[in-house]
Amino acid sequence: MSETYEILALKYATHANRTRFDNFMSADDHASPQPIDYFVWVIRNANRTILVDTGFDHAEAKSRARVLTFEPQEVLKRIGIEADKIETVIVTHLHYDHAGTLDQYGHARFHIQEAEMAYATGPCMCEEAMRKPFTVDHVCSLVKKVYSGRVQFHDGDGEVAPGVTVHRTGGHTKGLQSVRVMTAAGPVVVASDAAHLYENMDRRKPFSITIDVAETLRTYSRLEQLAGHRDRVVPGHDPLVLKRYPAWKPETDGIVHRLDVMAKR
Repeated sequence: MSETYEILALKYATHANRTRFDNFMSADDHASPQPIDYFVWVIRNANRTILVDTGFDHAEAKSRARVLTFEPQEVLKRIGIEADKIETVIVTHLHYDHAGTLDQYGHARFHIQEAEMAYATGPCMCEEAMRKPFTVDHVCSLVKKVYSGRVQFHDGDGEVAPGVTVHRTGGHTKGLQSVRVMTAAGPVVVASDAAHLYENMDRRKPFSITIDVAETLRTYSRLEQLAGHRDRVVPGHDPLVLKRYPAWKPETDGIVHRLDVMAKR
């Protein structure tokens, strides 16, 4: 029998100094500002807590000129979760902003697509343009966890827990996966970077970092299919997420918001 969950989006960083040129392959106005936010996500109920992605730390923020408000584990503490107590982590892909701080989850089992690990450790990484969004120490950290038996690979669709499934939604990277979660309000899809912004899906305009345009466009349709409605697809970096979904508590407004309720448009 399936279970239902609460889903929380935890904002930990931002990149305010961005334009549409940075965010779209073919922007209509390259100079217009368009900031992005950085999130990790918590899926939980009375039986389990699952973390989706692990963000990055202060050193990574400095090297990439990002504004880090909190390290992800600091935001987790605000909602009563200790990083070293988490037993399940879904890594949507291995870009620097989704797979840093892995070593802080010392008791976790990590879920990733086979295709993503092959991509991040294969011949594509011989090209600087392809490896730029990755940080080698993050990738090596997950490789070490493979050798210690703490990684579960998926090839396409897979179940992480009752009511929580992963689905390969490539295009941004070869093995990116999105997460479908059953909630009391129906299925919600945490897209991660399968869609960075609502506009990617709404106007079918791929993000600037896209390795396969055709697969990205197919992925937009797949996300809607998985969720049952576009309004139940949550993009990975859109500041509008914090406007369309309510704060978990009044004191977490702008930091922790609930995704297991219907979004406002």
